[in-house]
Amino acid sequence: MLAALVAASFFPTMASAQSPKPSPARPAQAPKPADIDKNGVLILIRSTLLALDQANKTGNYTVLRDLSAPGFQTNTAARLGEIFASQRKDNLDLSGVAVLEPQLSMLPQIESGMMHMAGFFPSVPTQIRFELLYAPVQGQWKLFGLSVSLGSSGPTAPSDAPAPSASEQPKGGTGLRPSGQKP
Repeated sequence: MLAALVAASFFPTMASAQSPKPSPARPAQAPKPADIDKNGVLILIRSTLLALDQANKTGNYTVLRDLSAPGFQTNTAARLGEIFASQRKDNLDLSGVAVLEPQLSMLPQIESGMMHMAGFFPSVPTQIRFELLYAPVQGQWKLFGLSVSLGSSGPTAPSDAPAPSASEQPKGGTGLRPSGQKP
């Protein structure tokens, strides 16, 4: 899914490379957990997002590009600048990822030989959400796909639902009793 997208509109700001498609003779295998420890995951997430932060702040995407997998390097630095232009324009500050603990919504897993993970940094008032794809290159995981966006840090009520009228409001108390009180 992530690997097949090239700056797709499905992800607000997505940069990746084309992934090899499974051949009919070799069907895609089910994802399996990646053999990587917590510190390795933290290093990959933080170094990737800090590289993006520095690229966004300077407008220079060559280091981000050069540190990535050859498949990602098919994106020129100028193309990466276009992909992340809205983040740069909005002055998106990702520096908090250096000290915040990421929460993974998708544990690192191997899909078609690549490591895929997703999660967020629980900051207030907004969260930094990420989805990352890494390719193995000479014994190291190198960035192959990247999506970063901002989201709400807490639950929100649906905006399209009308507020209940006074007649629809629940009557009485909250249904909670002070401790020690019997029904």
